[in-house]
Amino acid sequence: MHKQHTYRPRPGSRLLPLAAASAALVYYARWLRPRLLTWGATPEEVAGEYPGDELVPEPDGTSTMATTLPAPPEAVWAWLVQMGYDRGGWYSWDWLDHYGHPSADRIVPEWQSIQEGQRLGAVRGGQAWFTVALLEQGRTLVLASDLKVPSGHSFDPEWDPLPQAHVDGIWGFHLRPTPDGGTRLVVRTRGAGHPRPLTRPFDLWLWEPAHFVMQTRQFHNVRTRVAADR
Repeated sequence: MHKQHTYRPRPGSRLLPLAAASAALVYYARWLRPRLLTWGATPEEVAGEYPGDELVPEPDGTSTMATTLPAPPEAVWAWLVQMGYDRGGWYSWDWLDHYGHPSADRIVPEWQSIQEGQRLGAVRGGQAWFTVALLEQGRTLVLASDLKVPSGHSFDPEWDPLPQAHVDGIWGFHLRPTPDGGTRLVVRTRGAGHPRPLTRPFDLWLWEPAHFVMQTRQFHNVRTRVAADR
């Protein structure tokens, strides 16, 4: 009779998946994540202060991303002020943030008027929105959001009861002219979650990567639009 051999894992082999996962986390935290959060921005832009930063004075997380666009600030501004779900869209991955409806590919005069305090719908149905927090024509547009967790629905901190779990944040667009007639567009985000142990993992593993994917796509699509207008 043949003796059956029982498989016995090598000593330490069960630790290999854990070691690989730990190495991946270290790689993401130390190398990849900082690059995602500062994509395209110079060290000076990352370290700089921007209007709207004071609206989230003690953020849990922040990002500063930038790109150079082949049009002057006033031309770029015309596209940015059209943003909104029920306006020009977000110029990003429309199938993700605009229910598949294409973002605007032209300047629409009736969408050029915008003012502080105005709400811009973020999703279909009006359950989430951005509020125009700061506005400096042709230079600065800061959108603020206050979201319940985990629903992702907006609330008004001036009128609604404060949810037990929520995230306050800003999404700021800062336009500066370049010597060759273009625009340096710097996008700054800052967010603070409450309670932090609940909201921070969500930020790290979902919101930050998602923001990178959506923001870089927006840069690309805005660049395509302003270039076509020249």
